[in-house]
Amino acid sequence: MRWIRTLSARAEEGAQTLGAKAHGLVTLHRLGLPVPAGFVVTVEACREFLRTGRLPGGLDEELAIAMAGLEAATGRRFGGSRGPLTVSVRSGASVSMPGMMNTVLNLGLTPEAEAGLAAETGDPEFAADARLRFLSSFASAITPDVTAGSGAAAGPRSVDAGKPAGRPGGRTVPDDASGQLGRAIEAVFSSWDTPRARTYRDLHGIPHDLGTAVIVQAMVYGNRDDHSGTGVAFSRDPNTGENVPFGDVMFGHQGEDVVSGRAAPRPLHELAGREPAVWTALTEALSRVGAGYRDACYVEFTFESGALWLLQARPARLAGAAAVRVATDLADERVITRNEALLRVSPRHLRHVRTPRIAAPARADILARGLGACPGVAAGRVATTTEAAVRMAADGPVVLVRPETSPHDMRGLAAAAGIVTARGGPASHAAVVARSMGKPAVVGVTGLVVEAASLTADGRTVSEGTLVTIDGTSGEVVLGTPAVSTSTADACLRRLLAWADDVSGDHSEREEAHRLSAAHAALGRDKTY
Repeated sequence: MRWIRTLSARAEEGAQTLGAKAHGLVTLHRLGLPVPAGFVVTVEACREFLRTGRLPGGLDEELAIAMAGLEAATGRRFGGSRGPLTVSVRSGASVSMPGMMNTVLNLGLTPEAEAGLAAETGDPEFAADARLRFLSSFASAITPDVTAGSGAAAGPRSVDAGKPAGRPGGRTVPDDASGQLGRAIEAVFSSWDTPRARTYRDLHGIPHDLGTAVIVQAMVYGNRDDHSGTGVAFSRDPNTGENVPFGDVMFGHQGEDVVSGRAAPRPLHELAGREPAVWTALTEALSRVGAGYRDACYVEFTFESGALWLLQARPARLAGAAAVRVATDLADERVITRNEALLRVSPRHLRHVRTPRIAAPARADILARGLGACPGVAAGRVATTTEAAVRMAADGPVVLVRPETSPHDMRGLAAAAGIVTARGGPASHAAVVARSMGKPAVVGVTGLVVEAASLTADGRTVSEGTLVTIDGTSGEVVLGTPAVSTSTADACLRRLLAWADDVSGDHSEREEAHRLSAAHAALGRDKTY
């Protein structure tokens, strides 16, 4: 096959061809961990699509062969009325772009397949909800992205087959599953060039000509029954680097509910009490994935009727003090060498390692409290929309306050000094993007109501433009500009910098050690210690 590869352990290509997400799934296969059956449409196919405006020649035939293989692997029929096979269609570039491109879930749920799913499960409401989720995600995917600067988040749309869905000219949801699949792949490829995706790449220095792969996998349903759910997990706390599992879980939900922030997740450790077998399988998987990467890791997972499935895995890419602690811990555990630990910590990490905190919160005028999602302190005027954040940032720092964020808020997130959301947890879109940009963030502020030009919390209303300060460690949102203190370096940092001062080895290791030592000096070593 020219455009399609399997996700089996035999796949040899790297992330440049398969995309990072699919490459991670191949790694999970090699570790013998549970991954839904699937295949990947390669990055080269996306580049061809972006060049010509249509799917590459021969892809239709390859898709038919790949779907037949998926039917054989699952014992199900794509779009069939008995044992229907449904799939997820997700993006996967060679570099992580969280939430920036389109996803379609439950694809293949034609009316006949919905009836078959209802008969199979004995739960017509579940089947109807699954089809509605498909129609909504499909319509959202094929709807043109909002223009840069509009700031409006294009939420899911309720549509039905045979009716116009999204694009000009009245294009509709195809009645056949194969037609749905082709349209969904086009939509994911097209989302590479949306304003939100281009803004994200500009901010992170990602080339615009890379393109994205598309991963097609058999669906597993986190909303199937009382023993189903979904979540995200870090093998170590991303805020501190502590060697404990950390993340969010939602019972009875599908994956997009976790990352969107539209619903309130539960702390990951609650999984241990509700589904102990799933918890045991997950912690064992985190251990094996971490050992495979020789690093802290991040996984996305779903459990259906008590069975765990892994949907994504990658190194956790921690920052600041957490990165320093993980590097020194892994060196102590002899997982990596001291020289490797030095290579994993950059001067940029050191700039964020001494975390500012609100100095005396008991004396501050606290407006609201949420969950600290990215350490640090940010002060600025409240902006409640992306347009306002971009406009107001020209005159000074702003704090973007939203019910939740979506990829359509990228310009506002980029303009803001800090981020606050009413909903979502540490793995929500706002939290993930804030960590990737190194911006303080507070999420899940219970009772926060965000309106067009004001916000209300704990019975108090403040208007847009009000000066606030947020603490991304404690989760406090404070009126005005309270005193701020900066923590001194901890033992892990002192040890790492001592290694940098003493290291010997090849040229690249000495060069990185010299950069760390220089950054160390710039931080004022003599004053700090």
